[in-house]
Amino acid sequence: MNYVYMLRCADGSLYCGWTTDPEARLRAHNSGRGAKYTRSRLPVELVYEEAFEDRHEALSREWHLKRLSHAEKAALIALRSHRCAGSGSDASTGASPEAATGKDRRNSAGPVS
Repeated sequence: MNYVYMLRCADGSLYCGWTTDPEARLRAHNSGRGAKYTRSRLPVELVYEEAFEDRHEALSREWHLKRLSHAEKAALIALRSHRCAGSGSDASTGASPEAATGKDRRNSAGPVS
C-alpha cells in the first residue's frame, strides 16, 4: 500500500508527504531523520492519511493536497477526524474528502495521467 499523510508540526503548520509505512515515517520525522521542513518543527503528529494501491495515485493525491490552503487542509483533517470518531470507518458517508474544502482540485487542475 501507498499512503499520503499530513503531519501537524509543533508550530501548527502542516506537512504533506507519501510513504509505504506511515508509522515508520512518523518515527523517522520525530527522530529528526524525516524531511528537512519538519526537523526544526518537532514534535510532529500524524493527523491525516489516505491509502492507495498504486504509487502513482498516491503521488498524484499528494500533489493535489499540497496545493490546498492551510484552511482547506484543516477542513479535510476535521472531516476525516469526524468520520473516524463517528463511525469507526472513513467510508461510511458518501461525501468525498474534497467536499470538506468546497473544491475538487483534481478536476480544476485538469486530467491526471
